[in-house]
Amino acid sequence: MLKISVWTDYACPFCYIAEARVDNLVKELKIEDRVSFDYHSFELYPDAPKDVQETTLVRFAKKYNLSMDAAAERIDKISQMGRAEGLDFKYSSTRNTNTMDAHRLTQYVNSLGDTKLTKKFSDLLFEAYFSDNLKLADHNVLMEVAKKAGLDLTKIKEVLNSNAYFEDVRNDEEFITSHGVNAVPFFIINDKGIMGAQPKETFKKIITDAIDAEDALSTGMSCGIDGCDI
Repeated sequence: MLKISVWTDYACPFCYIAEARVDNLVKELKIEDRVSFDYHSFELYPDAPKDVQETTLVRFAKKYNLSMDAAAERIDKISQMGRAEGLDFKYSSTRNTNTMDAHRLTQYVNSLGDTKLTKKFSDLLFEAYFSDNLKLADHNVLMEVAKKAGLDLTKIKEVLNSNAYFEDVRNDEEFITSHGVNAVPFFIINDKGIMGAQPKETFKKIITDAIDAEDALSTGMSCGIDGCDI
């Protein structure tokens, strides 16, 4: 089984785009049963407030020192990239808030040991932010996302009303920053680190090389306690 580990933030447009690109490639290559995803946390805006302070356009223009027109143009180009991957991508109307609680819940779901469930929950969080333009710091929003994923809402509420999994989020962040990684998305595929929303062909080569390496390992001649493959 090929494990794809990804460090991501739900307010990161390129994280959503990159993960969708990888998902589409896995389907295109028909290797869904050979790949599992392993999700890790990274907050782009750890000091973000619990409520919306300004529009995405204003925030984007300030952050990158752009005029409003230039910021709107760049936001639209990013949205087009998302739509090209089949996403209902509405970046301009996103409502940016703190994502710690969303990450804590992802850590909880990950602890259940069902990688497909974690992926489903993660995908729904991205959809809530970029398609439905909901506030991910809102516990009612997170409860609704958890409900869609089929999670135990009593447990979800318990996690939200505590500091559970806070250290797990911090540990994920400290792990990659200690290795010199300070941006997301960041993937590890077959022990190879990949930064950013790489072009489709780049991801395709890395994934197919990893699958080929697994196949070569599994078909090599070997001996076991019951004899040798000859």
